[in-house]
Amino acid sequence: MEINIDKRSGFCFGVINAINIAESYLDRYGSLFSLGDIVHNNKEVERLKNKGLIVINYSDLKKLYNSRVLIRAHGEPPETYQIARDNHIDIIDASCPVVLKLQNKIKKGYEETHAINGQVVIFGKEGHAEVKGLAGQTGNNALIIGKDFNNIEKIDFSKPINLYSQTTQNKGEYKKLINLIRTRMQQHNCNPDKDLKVFNSICGQVSNRGPHLAEFARKHDIIIFVSGKESSNGRYLFEICRENNPNSFFVSEKAEIKKEWFENADKAGVCGATSTPMWLMEEVAERIKHYSK
Repeated sequence: MEINIDKRSGFCFGVINAINIAESYLDRYGSLFSLGDIVHNNKEVERLKNKGLIVINYSDLKKLYNSRVLIRAHGEPPETYQIARDNHIDIIDASCPVVLKLQNKIKKGYEETHAINGQVVIFGKEGHAEVKGLAGQTGNNALIIGKDFNNIEKIDFSKPINLYSQTTQNKGEYKKLINLIRTRMQQHNCNPDKDLKVFNSICGQVSNRGPHLAEFARKHDIIIFVSGKESSNGRYLFEICRENNPNSFFVSEKAEIKKEWFENADKAGVCGATSTPMWLMEEVAERIKHYSK
């Protein structure tokens, strides 16, 4: 059986950068605190913990003094930096440059819209680490709209709107939201051409993987998609694989693979999320080779 690993899968630039920074400090000091899991992949987090990474939460941060703490690629709200200053914590900032740029845009946009009684709307997952950092730029006054749009009534469609998206959201879903907001504004006698500002804030490195994975999935008899179960990006990309190849399976590690999946397969593809390390996909491919003998 032919087995191919998708070379465009695996860590995005922001995650690679954060892990490289973490490893450099771990090699130098032997330990480092990380505010939250550095990546939504349990196997990679476990690997880094074995090197000395200590994952903490916000309650831990407030009790920590005179230490080093890594800010992961997702970014953080302003209050996190204030806690660090108050507690004499040395921040190792590994925030993704794309996320930081978006944070600055939202902060500026909020100041502008607040002055004209407008609103900042963010298309993203409520409670997601990146979204917390984005909303924090508005003093947590931004309106968060999820992909099912079921809380869209929070928006006042008679007022100006600045609309942004979490960097890892689906471009197609974002477009649907834009069109829905435009329609609702028109129904409230508000001109979206004048009062709706839409910002293209989805990361191209992430969004471009969708079309590529669709093609990759169609070229194989079976797809093994490798991702942490907590990865939003992983669930989104897996659905693309399954839509284009119903014989697609989601696994988090090689132990979850089943031999019977490959009984009628001549060509297997292994791919993953932006939070999936290449070494883990290689482990999965090796297990498939064992089954193909």
